[in-house]
Amino acid sequence: MTFLKRYKFLTTALLFMTFIATGLVSNAQVQVGNDLSEVDYSFPREYEIGGITVTGVQYVDPAVVVMLSGLNVGMTVKVPGDKITNAIKKLWEQGLFEDIQITYTQKVAGKIFLNIDMKERPRISKFSFKGFKKSEAEDVRKKINITRGDVATEHTYNKTERIIKNYFADKGYLNAEVKIASVPDTTMNNYVSLIISVDKKHKVRIGEIVINNNEVLSDLQVRSAMKDTKRRGKFDPLRPLGATVVNTVWDLITLKPVEAETELIEYVTEYVRPRIFKASRFNKDNYEVDKELIIKKYNEKGYRDAKIVRDSVYVMDDKNIGIALDISEGDKYYFGKITWVGNTKYDTATLNKVLGIRKGDVYNQDLLEKNLTYTEGGYDISSLYMDDGYLFFRVEPVEVRVENDTIDLEMRMVEGDQATIKRVTVKGNTKTNDKIIVREMYTRPGQLYSRSDIIRTVRELSALQYFNAEKLLPDIQPDPSDGTVDINYIVEETPNDQVELSAGWGYNRLMLSLGLNLNNVSLRNVFKKDAWKPIPAGDGQKLSFRIQTYGTTYINYGVTFTEPWLGGKKPNALTVSFYHSTYRNNRTSVTGYFMQTGVSVGIGTRLKWPDDYFTLYNGINLIQYQLDNYKTIFNFGTGNGNFNLIGYNITFGRNSTSNPIYPRFGSEFVLSLELTPPYSLFNDVDYKAKYPDEDEREDAMFHWVEFHKWKFKAAIYTELADKLVLMTRARFGLLGYYNPDIGITPFQRFCLGGDGLTGAYNFDGRELIGMRGYANNSLTPNYTVNDNQGGNVFAKYTMELRYPLSLNPSATIYALTFVEAGNCWLGFDKFNPFDLYRSAGMGVRIYLPMFGMLGLDWGYGFDKVPGVTDAAGSQFHFSIGGSID
Repeated sequence: MTFLKRYKFLTTALLFMTFIATGLVSNAQVQVGNDLSEVDYSFPREYEIGGITVTGVQYVDPAVVVMLSGLNVGMTVKVPGDKITNAIKKLWEQGLFEDIQITYTQKVAGKIFLNIDMKERPRISKFSFKGFKKSEAEDVRKKINITRGDVATEHTYNKTERIIKNYFADKGYLNAEVKIASVPDTTMNNYVSLIISVDKKHKVRIGEIVINNNEVLSDLQVRSAMKDTKRRGKFDPLRPLGATVVNTVWDLITLKPVEAETELIEYVTEYVRPRIFKASRFNKDNYEVDKELIIKKYNEKGYRDAKIVRDSVYVMDDKNIGIALDISEGDKYYFGKITWVGNTKYDTATLNKVLGIRKGDVYNQDLLEKNLTYTEGGYDISSLYMDDGYLFFRVEPVEVRVENDTIDLEMRMVEGDQATIKRVTVKGNTKTNDKIIVREMYTRPGQLYSRSDIIRTVRELSALQYFNAEKLLPDIQPDPSDGTVDINYIVEETPNDQVELSAGWGYNRLMLSLGLNLNNVSLRNVFKKDAWKPIPAGDGQKLSFRIQTYGTTYINYGVTFTEPWLGGKKPNALTVSFYHSTYRNNRTSVTGYFMQTGVSVGIGTRLKWPDDYFTLYNGINLIQYQLDNYKTIFNFGTGNGNFNLIGYNITFGRNSTSNPIYPRFGSEFVLSLELTPPYSLFNDVDYKAKYPDEDEREDAMFHWVEFHKWKFKAAIYTELADKLVLMTRARFGLLGYYNPDIGITPFQRFCLGGDGLTGAYNFDGRELIGMRGYANNSLTPNYTVNDNQGGNVFAKYTMELRYPLSLNPSATIYALTFVEAGNCWLGFDKFNPFDLYRSAGMGVRIYLPMFGMLGLDWGYGFDKVPGVTDAAGSQFHFSIGGSID
């Protein structure tokens, strides 16, 4: 082989190897002239590019191709040379072409004319799914983000496959196989249709979690520390319940409430929550977070050197994987001496008291951070300063000495200057007027900055239920140069008007209920045409209408209006209501009716003492009951006549719940008293002597209805774990009398049992108290279909464990399990707080802004009701607006 031929061979081979190394040469070629023998590889010649043409492209602009190549007319190039080779590399890197060739068409007087001939990759015309559920296909369609006209590159295929595999892996299908097939589209030139197929295989669960080398924390405690990585199992809460009860009771007896709470949390986390609310699927990102939570659990116990030295995820079979964790617990540490540096406003004793940590306490890094920065109750060091304007306050705990098992800390503080609020603004309110939002704010320009005031403002704005509580955030913009701060509350409006529509069938009658609640109306704009969009809104006033029918027997309608800020300057809420109901007796040969007409007016106000979570309501109720031939149904008096009620109502309450729809912490207490004038104590009438007939005597005694009615409700919400909430509630009611000769009024009594929905049987002003696991009103004294006047004392206790399935404001959903106990008595002598009917069950609550709170519960009543065979046992209940609560 001659030298020239060897040189040509080696040069060509080197060029080929270079293309292979860059991954660009499989289909790219460089041809210079039609006769290669005209090119002398030993002596490349320089040419000036006289012109560049582009052929073979359909969708890419030729000018763009030339620009991407880096070549341009007038450029000097060597043939052969690096500039042409690099031009092909640059074009290939775009991923748009399958084949690239650069040739010359002619050489004239030192100029060369080039042609870039290309074959474009096909483009995607459409894609379809195979093996996907409809919902899965919709989710994946959004994630892969493929649109018509995208180039069908290997990168597109690989990215799409990766996204789909990750999507199904998050659902537990770790072995899913994805295939993408391209089929030429016969209707369009150089277009393909993609068929994306998936074989999900079996869902893979976490079969076991093995913990090694742990002594301080049990296997259960370590597994409970993990939030999302849970073992596969079945719901079996009764198996470990005995030990949990024994340990919890012992902790309470030995005055260890924290240990008792921990015992319950671990039981719920391990045996209840994952079996109901958490799937045992493996997610790598969640797994990494859960390993950090295990270390955090050890740190809370004082083991600050704890670490996971080794972990592995292994295949058990085609449906299960296992996890093994090797833990090094380290030594237990304690807090030593705590000193403060930089404090001038508060002395060391005050700071130590607020910090709540003493020398010798177990070293808990998480507790230290919380007590320095933020606690829900606001009793922490940062709140101490920031609630007094010290927005720029900073504190840093520094470990200054570690000796044996004791750690000394130095709290290095920068108090800074007090900050004054400069501007307070709101952004995002498209419906609610600014003044409605501003009047709920506890932060005002000119005030000192206060973190607790900001937190309270967020709570009050959430309580309006006009905005998305999960996205209601304050944007705090401090300006250290002048010691001021701007606060911008970012809100997102949500629909809050509600339509309630229900229907049912009972006692051979159709029951219908229709309600309309307008929660943010503006009456002052009623006569402004432009304000009807679709109704005048934005001033925070409330207007509700309701009508109920029960066949042709019962009809009830009413209207209520509330102005939450009467006068516009103080939160004095004026409420005015009107209602009317008629119940006709069509079940006997004698037709009669029971008619009720009422008006109520009341004013509620927020108090500043004992704190500003308290409210006070005062109201007047005017009601008239009209009976005509109603003795057979309402077993009272002659069944004829008018009975009048003038009542004064006072309600004292406190509500500090974190959220009105799904509260995670806080409490609610309400004490109310309604009383009428004691007419019988003033008129000096001997009813027995004046009215020998018992029926006429009852008519006369209650012509002016008299009573005093006490009610109390207390509810406490405790977040046991993230979003897992324990709600405990107690309710009591007492209907008393002034004159023992007259006794208990037949009106305004209590009826217990069932769903608590107001219906045809509240015609006499009775109050329906729901209790799951029992038929409607079945726990009422002397309960029969035709004679059920109610009781005058009731007690009800409820415990619920709640977990949200969705906190989206457009559809808040949470599941619950419950235990309840309660009873209703007629006569104070019959009252026995231990004589209770018991039930348990589960349910779901759905809050839709358009319909309010809807509920479906299944309950099982454990105790038989004398005389009512079907009252207990398995019962389903539907509720509206929290009626069953």
